[in-house]
Amino acid sequence: MGTEEIFLFIALLCLAGLIAGITSGLFGNGGGFVVVPALLAVFPFLPNASHEIMRVAVGTSLASIVISSARSVQAHTRRGAVDYQVLRDWSIWVLMGVAAGLYIASYTDSTRLIVVFAAGVLVYSIYFLFPNLFDGFKGKLTMPTGVARASLASFLGGFSSLLGIGGGTITVMTMVLCNRPVHQAVATASGIGFLIGLPGAIGFLVMGLHKPDLPFGSIGYINIPALIAISAFSVISAPIGARWAHSLDERHLKRLFGVYLVIVSISMFIKSTH
Repeated sequence: MGTEEIFLFIALLCLAGLIAGITSGLFGNGGGFVVVPALLAVFPFLPNASHEIMRVAVGTSLASIVISSARSVQAHTRRGAVDYQVLRDWSIWVLMGVAAGLYIASYTDSTRLIVVFAAGVLVYSIYFLFPNLFDGFKGKLTMPTGVARASLASFLGGFSSLLGIGGGTITVMTMVLCNRPVHQAVATASGIGFLIGLPGAIGFLVMGLHKPDLPFGSIGYINIPALIAISAFSVISAPIGARWAHSLDERHLKRLFGVYLVIVSISMFIKSTH
């Protein structure tokens, strides 16, 4: 790598960390929607970049979510916004879902993982682009229990671990539709991100041990230089997103983020064909 490539690599990682931290605090989504595309863009600059970069991107994203989510939860807890009862009720099912997602990821090639990510991002964009779409259900639902809770939380853990995201969007949508305050939903979603990120990151680290031709600085499917750069800046910016969540126009921000997700989805579909 030349000096200019190293500078660009570091700058893009730091920028991804800043944006990931802000979106984690703002939407409770853990930042994976930002981190995975950013890593796929910069990893080809590294020596020994191989066909495994999608798994490294997902694993590194999950590891960064552990840090950004923890920082976001801390910031929201100071405001008394985190519902720890929801975290306790969902935790076992989320963990079981993550385990299933890791199993699927271990048998899925990188191209298919990219397609899954692109499709998942496109589905998620609907919620952000059309924030009024589910308004008719508000106040008519209660938080899921029993089989419904187990199914939702397990799906959330599995799908999120495959995409390298924190699962915040589904958590926020569920809680808001069940008549919970949006600030509480965003804060609690950050905690769900931690529950998904920690076992997910450990799983990808173990899964990638002794794999050849991984990007420089990788331990398993986690790239340490990328993790340090992204995490350092996401820790700085997560409290900013948390403050914005309590003050800015939520609907306008959601639509803007939805447009970003559509662009990411299209670019990932294109990438899967090359």
